[in-house]
Amino acid sequence: MRELMIDFITSLDGYASGEGWPGWWGLEGPEYLAWLGEQPPVTYLMGANTYRVMHGFFVGDTPPGTAEMEAEEKASVDELTRAPKVVFSASLEEPLTWANTTLVRGDAVQAVRAMKEEGSGILSTLGSVSLSRSLLRAGIVDRFRVVMFPVITGATGAERIYDGYPDVALDMIDHRTFDGRTQLVEYRPRVLEGPPLAPTA
Repeated sequence: MRELMIDFITSLDGYASGEGWPGWWGLEGPEYLAWLGEQPPVTYLMGANTYRVMHGFFVGDTPPGTAEMEAEEKASVDELTRAPKVVFSASLEEPLTWANTTLVRGDAVQAVRAMKEEGSGILSTLGSVSLSRSLLRAGIVDRFRVVMFPVITGATGAERIYDGYPDVALDMIDHRTFDGRTQLVEYRPRVLEGPPLAPTA
């Protein structure tokens, strides 16, 4: 069975981005970039909003309040263009113009369950906070990986990652520090029915 991974990059306080901040909060270092280049191929899963933003980067349409892409970010987007991508959306229309992209209109959880049973290789979310939350709630996520950058964006942060999540127990399977400042943590998630001290019937 294929593994499904939720993969986030965040500020320390759990934001996916911040208004006025560059990609990777301007803190990507050589160790982190080298590690990105060593990652195995994956099939990326995303929702419509993430597709619009990432495809916009590909065609050079930088969202307002976002810094222009640096060379490393452009290389990352080019690599993403070559990778297989699946977009879950009821609002996007075919044909999607970004290469190697498939549109799925049905229920995302059911579709990903089927994808896990078929083919080979890793399935990984790309951003897509609400999609990731739905897949985790369904109990079909095998790995939960977060790379935390050393910045707090309390005043300018956008896209709070964990709002609306269920309670989840996390068993650590990997951790690493890049460039002496950026922390990777990777877990096996277990969705809980409630906290340990919740009253029982």
